[in-house]
Amino acid sequence: MSLRHALLALVSGGPLTGYDAVKHFHSSVGHLWHAPDSQIYPELRRMQAEGLLEATAVPWGTKTAIKTRYSLTAAGREALKVWQATPLAYAPERDQAHLLAAYFEWGTPESAKQRLHEHIEFFTATKESAQAQAREIRDRTSATLQRRLGNTDPDDWDRIAAFKLFAYEGKITSAEAEIAWARAGLALLEDLDGRGSGKA
Repeated sequence: MSLRHALLALVSGGPLTGYDAVKHFHSSVGHLWHAPDSQIYPELRRMQAEGLLEATAVPWGTKTAIKTRYSLTAAGREALKVWQATPLAYAPERDQAHLLAAYFEWGTPESAKQRLHEHIEFFTATKESAQAQAREIRDRTSATLQRRLGNTDPDDWDRIAAFKLFAYEGKITSAEAEIAWARAGLALLEDLDGRGSGKA
């Protein structure tokens, strides 16, 4: 997956200005694929230049200012279909937390405990964020989901919502696994402290 596909998927729910695309991105798909505003706007312009998005100038505010509104083209829809039919290219593992833990013997028990507590704190926040997104999907209160459903056949609503919920449930499950791993590490440190420590 890439930022391009995330934005194409977002705009597939209905036309968006660049500003609205950023706003909806950060409140929905941005929880699954992080990107700063400085990457989103240029990517929208690139996709427009490549024919994946159509750009229309629309009035903005009470002055003569205008905004650019993007909508999905036939080529953009085809790009989404190709993306879904393409196997994922899984990147080689680069896990800083697990790498650090593999060499805890070079630090103090106190620093190891602190790193694990930080890990728990980070993934607890990740879990809570995903749970909030999942609740909005279940309740159909997500503004981005409401916008998408408003542009699709009602017969497809449950299916669309189910896929969104499935994605966030995966985030919740992954976060819970990381929290459990860090707690197991804290228990390991307590056990090792009880037996005494030392390098072999």
